[in-house]
Amino acid sequence: MEHPDSILIIDFGSQVTQLIARRVREAGVYSEVAPFQSAQDAFDRMQPKGIILSGGPASVTADNSPRIPQGLFEAGVPILGICYGQQLMSAQLGGNVVVSGDGGEFGSAFIDIHSSCALFDGLWSEGERHQVWMSHGDKVDTIPPGFTPVATSVGAPYAIVADEARRFYGVQFHPEVVHTPDGAKLIANFARHVCGLTGDWTMAEFRNTKIAEIRAQVGTGRVICGLSGGVDSAVAAVLIHEAIGEQLTCVYVDHGLMRAGESEQVVSLFRGAYNIPLIHVNVEELFLTGLAGVTDPEAKRKFIGKTFIDVFETEARKLGGAEFLAQGTLYPDVIESVSFTGGPSVTIKSHHNVGGLPERMDMKLVEPLRELFKDEVRALGRELGLPEIFVGRHPFPGPGLAIRIPGEVTKERCDILRKADAVYLEEIRRAGLYDTIWQAFAVLLPVRSVGVMGDGRTYDNVLALRAVTSTDGMTAEAFQFPGDFLPRVATRIINEVKGINRVTYDYTSKPPGTIEWE
Repeated sequence: MEHPDSILIIDFGSQVTQLIARRVREAGVYSEVAPFQSAQDAFDRMQPKGIILSGGPASVTADNSPRIPQGLFEAGVPILGICYGQQLMSAQLGGNVVVSGDGGEFGSAFIDIHSSCALFDGLWSEGERHQVWMSHGDKVDTIPPGFTPVATSVGAPYAIVADEARRFYGVQFHPEVVHTPDGAKLIANFARHVCGLTGDWTMAEFRNTKIAEIRAQVGTGRVICGLSGGVDSAVAAVLIHEAIGEQLTCVYVDHGLMRAGESEQVVSLFRGAYNIPLIHVNVEELFLTGLAGVTDPEAKRKFIGKTFIDVFETEARKLGGAEFLAQGTLYPDVIESVSFTGGPSVTIKSHHNVGGLPERMDMKLVEPLRELFKDEVRALGRELGLPEIFVGRHPFPGPGLAIRIPGEVTKERCDILRKADAVYLEEIRRAGLYDTIWQAFAVLLPVRSVGVMGDGRTYDNVLALRAVTSTDGMTAEAFQFPGDFLPRVATRIINEVKGINRVTYDYTSKPPGTIEWE
């Protein structure tokens, strides 16, 4: 998308560069991330009103360390350098950077404010001390001409520097992370006060702009979209349908591995509420027959992915073909597909719902969500009027219940797991905890245990319950339920789901574990 008011974020390989983009967007300003190698091209295309230079693992003092074109410093737009970005700015504008003799600063630190600064408007004042998060082994020891120090820390004499005339600012800490309590406000001040942007980038604006773009791209062509039941493909389909109507056909491949009632919800929503042309392909027998005897997790994933593609391809041919394929690709996928070291980018990633189809089917991609983060997709879904049961649902893996049944997958085991999972999620919703939890689900273990029900002995399946908190799924902690919740759920499952006589709870964090079991 082309936005008249935007900020370009130049990436030098930081693990948290995406967070900078998130903070800018939270301030109501559109932002994009570009690797430093393509900084000039991104600047020429976007014509941004400001630039943010990210952190990174390199040392400015090393030969061939990353740089940006000198002309960007002469473009007349404000620049904020973060960590490596501050050091880079200092080095390229006539200052000096050295390796910290004391080993640097890592983790929580405190900075002392010595002077006023546009970044501090309505936030920090001279003489105050504030907590920040540091992670640097180098430091600036000579600032460039025109800059003045406005804050210091124990390990960084130039924790914040400013050249108010050119509107250049450098911070040695990371304002984008939550461990810098006022960091988001500092970035908002840069976007709104320093760059002078109004902060009016909204989902309503995105919706209208994207609809016009879809119409321009597709023209009178036909589009097919693979629905998974997840929020990304659902939002993409509804947005595209709003743009081109009957030119869109959705294909829902029902492989028999969905949660209870999920297929009915998808079909009802798209055929009923939105009147979107939908082909519902029930291929449960095909998938379960192919999974018979398969126990290796990767073998399950590969079979499901390949079979999904085969079915989707078959249905597309029945339609007489289409010129465009719609996908729910998100912005993190786009960023991650661009190699920091300049390697080749990957257009379609294996975890996408229809990965590999464009090459096989010679179709052009329509990816209306590729500028959005996950929470922004949810916001767009609400803007489009999707029911909360779709917009707010927990992530669900493409292979479905198959990777929540370690060992062989059978219809009987799927049915047992579906019922138990439904009870678990019902109790979570009833307790008002669903939106607090990142992801919750049940796992049917390949283990049987002895139990006693009534006066009789049982020998039945063991179920594991999993619930985690997370911000992005990269790391996660086990959710701490209230004291009586798990016993109550265990009792309901054992009483109501035939075939289960023992329930456990998984307290493993990620790492060392993963969120899913397979």
